[in-house]
Amino acid sequence: MVEAHTVLGEQVRMPVEIRHADASSALFLVDAAAARGLLAGTGLEPITPLPGKAVLSLAFVRYVDGDLGPYHEFAFSLMTRQPGRKNSTGAYIHWLPVNQSFTCEAGQSIWGFPKLMADIDITPDGRGHRCEVRVDGQFVLALRIADGFPMPGGAGGASIDAYTHRNGILRRTPWVMNPGQVRGRPGGARIELGDHPVSGQLRALGLPARALFSSRIGALRMTFEDAATVLRNREAR
Repeated sequence: MVEAHTVLGEQVRMPVEIRHADASSALFLVDAAAARGLLAGTGLEPITPLPGKAVLSLAFVRYVDGDLGPYHEFAFSLMTRQPGRKNSTGAYIHWLPVNQSFTCEAGQSIWGFPKLMADIDITPDGRGHRCEVRVDGQFVLALRIADGFPMPGGAGGASIDAYTHRNGILRRTPWVMNPGQVRGRPGGARIELGDHPVSGQLRALGLPARALFSSRIGALRMTFEDAATVLRNREAR
């Protein structure tokens, strides 16, 4: 753990604070065998609440005020754990496109996040919000999340550690969420898929499908701690 990291000539101090953002997300039950395939080599296994089913989260976030600047982000993650280890449940971040270069470099170098540059368009869409992601001009996906119904204070804000796997190193990052203006509902998500390889991964998991639950956080604050190394593959030593 260090107090600060240098990113593109600038100091990024720990913990990183996000003072204002808004987010939309959806949870899906997906094919566990396909999820295990995506996790191969990471040292993680999928959470399986039902036989043959894993849990997928898709989310898009509009960062307005934070230590990494303003940007848009899309997150494709799986609920996972370390085999045989208690209290190891976390969200494995499989794919994390962003639309600004500073946060892209910071995410890769500090936490090992699988960030890449993309065109991410987040817009209001009736009683909901829609996010469209394109990489190098190729359509990957579009996700629409309905606003849902008002939820009690603190709902939708379960804080869970984030796992990343990059260059043979499994890392775990403490991540604290403080949500406000939360709305949610069963279902409430609509996804369109393109022909990008990530689109194919989502199809293999079983999408498009009905979401278990979707939510919208209108006022979100977050804190990211430094990453801790959980496992280092021999070839990465």
